[in-house]
Amino acid sequence: MPDATPIPRPPFDPELAPFLEAMDARGRFRLTAEMLPRMRQLDMTEAQLDEGLRARGLERRSITVPGHLGDPIALAVVQRIGRMGSAACAYAIHGGGMMFGHHLGNLDSYDEWLLVHDVVLVSPDYRLAPEHPDPYPVEDCYAGLVWTAEHAAELGIDPGRVVVVGQSAGAGLAAGTALLARDRQGPAVIGQVLVSPMLDDRDATLSARQFDGVGVADREMTGFGWDAYLGDRRGGDDVSIYAAPGRATDLAGLPPAYVDCGSAEVFRDETVAYAGALWAAGVQAELHVWPGAFHGSTSMLPEATLSRRAVAALRDWTRRLLEPTP
Repeated sequence: MPDATPIPRPPFDPELAPFLEAMDARGRFRLTAEMLPRMRQLDMTEAQLDEGLRARGLERRSITVPGHLGDPIALAVVQRIGRMGSAACAYAIHGGGMMFGHHLGNLDSYDEWLLVHDVVLVSPDYRLAPEHPDPYPVEDCYAGLVWTAEHAAELGIDPGRVVVVGQSAGAGLAAGTALLARDRQGPAVIGQVLVSPMLDDRDATLSARQFDGVGVADREMTGFGWDAYLGDRRGGDDVSIYAAPGRATDLAGLPPAYVDCGSAEVFRDETVAYAGALWAAGVQAELHVWPGAFHGSTSMLPEATLSRRAVAALRDWTRRLLEPTP
């Protein structure tokens, strides 16, 4: 008989664990294709979103631009009301396993560490799998970045201060977008912020096995996402580094990176490996592995001590990148 002994895994932070216990008490969440339409919707109207932004001194506009193959996609542009002059640009890509999420969702999560630097935040409405599998999501993100750089003057953006930002699948897409920009001699990107990135479709890490049926985004959910994104190619030889940046063997020439994850999450080992590959290629990278953090815990429990530490580290790194000392 197979060994049923569970694989040892790092414990969750005591302040975070009750959240997961309450979630488990309601029954394990199992993602299905039928859930995706609802999970792609905002939890408020756009009018309510804009009202909330205005209350925080921000304004939004949407622009339709060419995406992959010239098909239209939307970019949301968020900035401080009344901002004048040229500002840094944060090109922020939403998460959701390449299958769900919304480019206007969770904009408040940037307040304390990104918007505090008075940036222009640009969020692309990339198309989602499985209806639009690889290469649509990453190519849409790259096309939006190219358009943003080419129209920097009209957006009030300093083209020499553009950073790509993402969390989870959005961080994987941010890493792929940075690789495309390097390989196509595209827009100059000065930094990449990769928060708990989804990077490798091969499902070969210890952390993937440790967090199988455990936590928020576990091995089953991430496998569902990779299947939607890559189909039968998942885990095979015909997967590009832009779709799965964890497959890249040469990261030379990429911009400096902030890379973080939790010690108690499915993406831990591929995140750490990517930081190591950046260092091996001579790229500056700052890596944080937050002890006991689970995937998305900083967003879900922002008042927790560990979450505040993670946000403070993000704020410090982005300040040093975007607001250099004269």
